[in-house]
Formats: sequence, C-alpha cells, structure tokens
Amino acid sequence: MFGRTRNLVGLDIGSSAVKAVELKPAGRGYRVTAFGIQPVPPDAIVDGAIIDAGAVADAIRRVFEENKAFKAKDVCASLSGNAVIVKKITLPVMTPTELDDSIAWEAEQYIPFDIQDVNLDYQILDAGTGPESRGSMDVLLVAAKKEKIGDYTGVIAQAGRTPVIVDVDAFALQNAYEVNYGLEAQEVVVLLNAGASAININILQGDQSVFTRDVSMGGNAYTEAVQKELDLPFEAAEQVKRGVPVDGATFEDARPVLHAVTENVLLEIQKTFDFFKATASSDRIDRIMLSGGASRVDGFREMLQDRFGITVEDFNPFRTIGWDGKKLGDAAEVAPTAAVAVGLALRRLGDR
Repeated sequence: MFGRTRNLVGLDIGSSAVKAVELKPAGRGYRVTAFGIQPVPPDAIVDGAIIDAGAVADAIRRVFEENKAFKAKDVCASLSGNAVIVKKITLPVMTPTELDDSIAWEAEQYIPFDIQDVNLDYQILDAGTGPESRGSMDVLLVAAKKEKIGDYTGVIAQAGRTPVIVDVDAFALQNAYEVNYGLEAQEVVVLLNAGASAININILQGDQSVFTRDVSMGGNAYTEAVQKELDLPFEAAEQVKRGVPVDGATFEDARPVLHAVTENVLLEIQKTFDFFKATASSDRIDRIMLSGGASRVDGFREMLQDRFGITVEDFNPFRTIGWDGKKLGDAAEVAPTAAVAVGLALRRLGDR
C-alpha cells in the first residue's frame, strides 16, 4: 500500500518550541534527512491548549521555510495533557467486529467527557484467548477531545502542511524507544519526557504500554520559581536556569530554587509509580529513560536516581538512527528534545 511507505514529518508542537524530523529508510534502519527547531513565544501554548494560533502557525512555517531539506508535506503531530485520556480496560472476550461495534458504549463508562466530543481509538493488548484467559480481554483505550485535535490540525494547515495523523506524546516516545533500544519481554521501563509545561510518563512492560500519565509541571515551573524567588524578568530567569549569569543573579543563587522545584516534581513521579505498582502485576521498575529539555535542569537526573534507586539513562533518539553531523549539526545538542518528534516521524499511514 503506497500510503504505508510515504514519509511523514514528525512535528512535536511544544509550549516552548516546535521540533520537526523527517526520516528515510536506510538498510534495516533509518536516517535523519531533515531536522528543524523553532521557538514558540511564551504563553502561545498553555497547558497544551493553543492560545495564539497565529504565533504557533508562524513557528511551524519557519521550521520548513528555513530548512529546504524537508520534502514531505504530510505531518504527524501529537497531543498530551488533560485533552487525552489513555486507559487500560478489561472487557468480556469478543470478536474484533463486536469490539468495534461496542467500543463507544464501553468507553462512556471510562471517559469523563461527552462521547460525542472525543475521537476514540483502541488497541487490543490481550485478546483473552490464551490458556490463562478467564473470559476477559485487555484493551488500551485512547480518547482525545475533537476540539483540541482541531486546534492542532488547524495550525498545521495554516502553516501550509497537511496533518494526516494525530498521535499521543507517550506513544511517540514508545515508538522512538522501540526502534533505538529494542524491547525485552519482561523488562519494565519508564519513559519520562520532561518538557516545558508537562512531564509525559509511559511505563512499558515488554512491548506493551501498561501505564501512562501526564504531570502538568515542567521547565516553565523552574523558570517561574527562579523569576519569583530572585525577582527577575522571565527571560533573565530562563537564562539563569540554564547556567548563564545575568545582572543581579548567578547560577549559584538559582540552584537551591531549582532543586526545590525538582523535589515537587519527584513527589508527582512518586505518586505515579505508587499508583502503577498498586494496579500492575509487577511492582518492579528496571530502568528510567530520560528525555525532554527540563530533564537537563541542574541535579534532576541525580535526584531522580537517588530517590528511586533505579538506573536512569539519557534517552538518545538517534542511537541507531543515522545522523549526518556535517549537514545537521551536533546530534547531542538536539537529542534531549527530539524523542517525541522522532517517534512521530516513524509513524506511517494505516499504522495502528
């Protein structure tokens, strides 16, 4: 099928920047043919909601105008936060046709929105036909608000591109992880992506996502805390957070503030892990893969490892994907923030 092989641009529309990746098959893997990143003005996107569509569309347009290496017009984007519900549900065993016919009715019990206001999708995790089956099947249910999908596809169209798939941040991370690291049958891996306004957490067991949660704290929470504590403008606070001294404040002044915010973030991560362990068949976590710009805040990785006693690794979305440094620049600089865009670029029309 032609649509399955056509390249898509993975477009991660974040609240601080828009990242775009285009991939091409190369041997048994992939290589990056184009990469672009453009800042999004503060408050243009707040808690995943597009407030200033014109500014976001401009940022997307600039990504493509300033990098002629992008060839594909079709775009795969993603959502996260409170507009998306991801739930693992247990249903009586039924045929795929029966499930298709009844999923909207079943979903009404689990979705806190009017079912007419959401787009639904699902994936069968366990068909319930094995020897251990008790007459029930496990299904991963995903619901996204139509209004939010419309906002995101609208800015993409406004920027002159064609939105063909809208995914979920947590699943895009999973795609990128699978291609770069492979999957071990019983291994429990936490994919933790700390962005500007949210932290996406996807817990994998083998090849299945068994728990997802978006925590509405991120890099902006650090900047706002530094701004408040050190009485700085937002831009100056952003610089100090990154280790650049400004008039009236040094990085040493900011460090205790940053660590205090990380403590609050770790409490939210702790709640997520506790809830996962209370509902999962295994209470073990083997490793944490860390991505996102906010994960590079001073002390974040070390405090995470100390708190949970679990191996924490930097997630490299270009570990097995070819990257031409001469054409594209330093992969290490963009790798922390590129994981979602890479996962989106791996999608193909017709995938489930």
